[in-house]
Amino acid sequence: MHPWMTITAKDLDIELAQCIDEGKDVEPLRAEFARLQQADLERDPKLRQQACRLVDKSLRLPVRKDFPFKEPSRLSAIQRARKGRTRLPSDLPSPQVLLDKAHGAWTGRCCGCLLGKPVEGRTRAEIRNYLQAQNAWPLDFYFSNEAIEQDRLDNHFPDHANPCYRENITCMVEDDDTNYTVAGLALMSLHGLEFKPQDVGDFWLQNMPIYHLCTAERVAYRNLVGLIPAPQPDGRVAGRFSCATFRNPYREWIGAMIRGDFFGYACPAEPQWAAELAWRDACISHVKNGIYGEMWVSAMLAAAYVLEDAPTVIQAGLGEIPAACRLHRDISDVLDWRRQGRTYEEAIDAIHARWREDFSHHWCHTNSNAQIVAAALLYGERDYARTICLAVMSGFDTDCNAATAGSVLGLMLGQKALPALWADPIRDTLLTGVQGYYQVRLEDLAAQTVALIEKLHR
Repeated sequence: MHPWMTITAKDLDIELAQCIDEGKDVEPLRAEFARLQQADLERDPKLRQQACRLVDKSLRLPVRKDFPFKEPSRLSAIQRARKGRTRLPSDLPSPQVLLDKAHGAWTGRCCGCLLGKPVEGRTRAEIRNYLQAQNAWPLDFYFSNEAIEQDRLDNHFPDHANPCYRENITCMVEDDDTNYTVAGLALMSLHGLEFKPQDVGDFWLQNMPIYHLCTAERVAYRNLVGLIPAPQPDGRVAGRFSCATFRNPYREWIGAMIRGDFFGYACPAEPQWAAELAWRDACISHVKNGIYGEMWVSAMLAAAYVLEDAPTVIQAGLGEIPAACRLHRDISDVLDWRRQGRTYEEAIDAIHARWREDFSHHWCHTNSNAQIVAAALLYGERDYARTICLAVMSGFDTDCNAATAGSVLGLMLGQKALPALWADPIRDTLLTGVQGYYQVRLEDLAAQTVALIEKLHR
């Protein structure tokens, strides 16, 4: 066994929680999980081998018969499980409006991501304490590195040189949330609408260093290097595992959801197309709700070209994922809370009651963060600043959630309607870790997006 395909004790905790989430019958393996979770895996190679075999066995556990959700991972089965798809206007915006909306999407994503980066990994309470110590609660602009007396905070944020603080901003710095958006553009520029899951993996290997990827994506990259293939174009797997499933406890984490934006940008008013492209991307690293998260975001963005209100955009995204999956339920709950008149604080309290912010599996899960994205879009009420600030103040994966919410609203509003207060500091400039795109202008990315739309959909 190659040492980079090993499993840690933390991975076992996540794998067990993941299996329970998926409705698997874990009782036959529970005692073995308990034994190895308490063992010193780091020092004992034999125990590490046992942990790896345990994770391999857990992947084959059957789903309980009483599990109330139906959650396929193959595209054809996902499409059969959809209900309540949204009918969209048939007329596309003019080329000038498309360009403005594409530019707004790129800018909205970058500014949202930049806002959330300084507090990524901080709890909701820590974020509030930090801002209150600066008399800056509620959040209404990029974070400041203004000095704070240490005894006024439980956990000070000491990195004053952070390029994401308002005093230091000169561009949008590199981040995986924006790397993947650029990767989507580059991938589709190479392959058009015909790219396959393996093409996504090949693109990563050729253009993105492994340490620029995290969690499920890093596992998939590792597996691809180990010659474990991506799923086939129809979702079938050659052998027992694919690169998405082999020793991958992060298979429903947020990684795929942050990769879907460009597929929505490229498919104006065609959420089904956007969701299918997102599936081809997501299936190399994720399963079930991990895949659905990317499909939901991509479909929302495709619909946002021609829809004006957040509830309908969110519903358009839900129409492209299985109606009986956990993600559909969780996002529908947020829509219901809004209709019932709950305040934003009450909605976020409910999310925190469902998910533990101190457990990495919950902190980085697709569903917990998708709920925050949905809440920010609903309660932000088409106000860009309010939307991304709500996404960050809510905690969990702050930069990812503000990036996604900012992307959706930026596309709906367009570049001209975005506040200059937010857009000007980044100087229309993005840095990435994607080969050939190390420093790019957002205006150019938007132009390339529209040129690709015209080429693909003419």
